[in-house]
Amino acid sequence: MKPCTRVPALLLLLVLLVACDNRDPNDYLPANRISGEAMGSYYRITYLGDRVGGLQESVDSLLEAYNLELSPWEEESTITRFNRSDTGVTLAGTHHFVPNLELAAEVVRATEGAYDPTVAPLVTYWGFGTADKRKTTVVDTAELNAIRKLVGFELIRYDSGFLHKELPGVALDLNASAKGYGVDLISELLTELGRPNHLIDIGGEMRAGGTKNGRPWTVAIRLPEEDARQVAAAGTLPLENGRAIATSGNYLNYYKVDGETYSHTINPRTGYVERNRLLSASILADDCATADAYATACMVLGPDRALQLIEQHPEMDGYFLVRGTNDSLEIRATAGLREKLEEG
Repeated sequence: MKPCTRVPALLLLLVLLVACDNRDPNDYLPANRISGEAMGSYYRITYLGDRVGGLQESVDSLLEAYNLELSPWEEESTITRFNRSDTGVTLAGTHHFVPNLELAAEVVRATEGAYDPTVAPLVTYWGFGTADKRKTTVVDTAELNAIRKLVGFELIRYDSGFLHKELPGVALDLNASAKGYGVDLISELLTELGRPNHLIDIGGEMRAGGTKNGRPWTVAIRLPEEDARQVAAAGTLPLENGRAIATSGNYLNYYKVDGETYSHTINPRTGYVERNRLLSASILADDCATADAYATACMVLGPDRALQLIEQHPEMDGYFLVRGTNDSLEIRATAGLREKLEEG
């Protein structure tokens, strides 16, 4: 049994950046910041050193190239054309699709299908896809079972530059790793531009490069009570060179009908909206795309199996918010992360 801490319910997880360095400011490299919109959210970039001219344009161009391959909201993106096709599409000339497929295959195997990007038809059925939103509360079992036959990573095959689908109607949703992959792209760009000390944030998914003037970038995980004017930090942890953190949760993308909550977490193996006690999963890994995909898988697995999964991967750490008894909130973490947490 992993130790846990109980705190009042109705809390949200905020990941905030904090500075923990009180050396002489004259010793610091100058910090530069840019921000913009990306992937239906925001991006914020902090990097140390002299300002890089044209960086924002380079970042926007990089993310646009990604969208043209993997955004399901782009009418002519590669993934949209694949989803429309009855047989598949060529991936010739693409740069980002295959790395995302390879990561997906790895996580599908490791999680025994708890993460599976062919879940897209189910995501649409439950009203969370790119089509007009609808609230599905009365399940047509025959329809759902027919859709489930379109779900399974074995139904796609990449061969000689062509991505095949075994059945018409098979579709991909790679959004689970999209923001994380974008974070990694920008981190690599800054390193190539001679700015290895940086922190990248796309919609709360983050990766650190180098240090903040000799010390690790630091992340504070805070748990504010609803309507509270003050927030208390659950703890802080260093985000060391190259490490990334991604969070998946059910508190942002959901709908309610007759008091029942339907979240965007769909279990690919059952076809239904996943309901378990895990409220959010924050995963630390060596790249943000991996952290992002595993965070999604953890939400499907639930608190106990999620913790077991991440404990089996010593290169990763996990921080989980779990609904406890009497509407309390439990905090669970992998052993490696518990050692790093600095109680606030």
